[in-house]
Amino acid sequence: MNQADIESFRELLKKSRQEILEQSEDTLEDMTEEREMYADPADRASAESDRAFILRLRDRDRKLVRKIDEALERIDAGTYGICEDCGEDISKPRLKARPVTTLCIKCKSRQEQQEALHGG
Repeated sequence: MNQADIESFRELLKKSRQEILEQSEDTLEDMTEEREMYADPADRASAESDRAFILRLRDRDRKLVRKIDEALERIDAGTYGICEDCGEDISKPRLKARPVTTLCIKCKSRQEQQEALHGG
């Protein structure tokens, strides 16, 4: 992969990270402002369910930010786009689809097959 590709992925990762952090801030602001009282227990339960769902999404985002940071570290270290299992280059289409990936498609497929066989 050439330097222009690497810089393109760096910018993509930085942009994704910034968007996630902004969404998280918006969620936090919305949740602190959202102190409605519901007379109907069903409405209250629905609101709590929505809040729990949003918090699960933010937790997923938090984990993704960590993976983005690790990908940026790999770029700085010169190891971005190299499969951690076999050492081969990860294809650009795979990196475009999943820029935080650490495995080439062959190694990822093998990992998924092993997980399916061993139940997780």
